[in-house]
Amino acid sequence: MSGQLWYLKACHLFESCTTDQLRRLEANSRVKNISKGSPVYLPADDADSVLVLASGRIKICHLTSDGKQSILAFIEPGEIFGELAILNVGNRDEYAEAVEDSRVVAISGEALCQLMEEHQGLCLGITKIIGVRRQRIERRVKNLLYLSNRDRICHLLLELAEQYGRESARGLEITLRLSHQDLASLVGSTRETVTVVLGQLQNEGLIELGRRKVVLKAPDRLAHQVGVPTLQVNSTKPQNTQPNAYLRHSFSS
Repeated sequence: MSGQLWYLKACHLFESCTTDQLRRLEANSRVKNISKGSPVYLPADDADSVLVLASGRIKICHLTSDGKQSILAFIEPGEIFGELAILNVGNRDEYAEAVEDSRVVAISGEALCQLMEEHQGLCLGITKIIGVRRQRIERRVKNLLYLSNRDRICHLLLELAEQYGRESARGLEITLRLSHQDLASLVGSTRETVTVVLGQLQNEGLIELGRRKVVLKAPDRLAHQVGVPTLQVNSTKPQNTQPNAYLRHSFSS
């Protein structure tokens, strides 16, 4: 089995595709190795391919008008990104960067569109991915407009815990390693503000801080403070496309 075919089979989105359909995608794909800190694609690059992350981690970012980085999402192995290529949008308006050494499979957007026309499940799955990612971005914009720095950071910690949380003896550990600057880029704040708020939350016994590590000591109390339902850890694959309870609450309010 070739590398591309194995990586495609490992992607949850393509689980229901036949071997023949996967081989057609494989014939229109290529594997790329991306070093840590290097771009996968840049703004204004042609949006002509959809990418599957085979290994590593990727962050999707946008540069503000004053040159500051805003992190839109993190991509985990088995997930697709750059999916707007199937909409013939022309050029990309965000950029993707490797957080660690990564390997991606670039699939021709045209080939994927052809497969979507004959595979209803695949079409629905990609539509859900686009919808959920849009919800997350819209929610962050809503939080940026209406919530304080503290509340925005609390909402982000709950979101990260639901996506990347792992139960441990100390509490709910967020397995995604992020610096204070990364957190600031996710909520539209400054590193200094994030450091102050995290310190306050730790002093209140709500979280425990380590090197690029956050443990929620009292996730239910944290959720209650910002008016969201009891946290439910997402134990499914990262590719899960169903809006979770946190997202549903955010958009029903």
